[in-house]
Amino acid sequence: MSIKTSNRIQRVKPSPTLAVTALANQLRAEGRDVIGLAAGEPDFDTPDHIKQAAIKAINNGMTKYTAVDGTAGLKQAIINKFKRDNGLDYSADQVLVSVGGKQAIY
Repeated sequence: MSIKTSNRIQRVKPSPTLAVTALANQLRAEGRDVIGLAAGEPDFDTPDHIKQAAIKAINNGMTKYTAVDGTAGLKQAIINKFKRDNGLDYSADQVLVSVGGKQAIY
């Protein structure tokens, strides 16, 4: 017995994000230096201090959407890091924090 899918299901196209991810993985396997911006899946575990900070934020009620370009506190921390570690001066309007590379680019 074969299963017949609906016409609507047959019109569903493969995910372009998954296709680009597969291509990036293939190129990486061939030894190419690739920075994949398709699927936002890091190739390392989340560091413990970040996990603990996330738990603390949740416990403090920080569970809502934030500003699209990043919170004031996060932007200031980034500004401080670049000043301290790199001797660079930035203002908050020069810092953008997004949920991923694609969102920042597009």
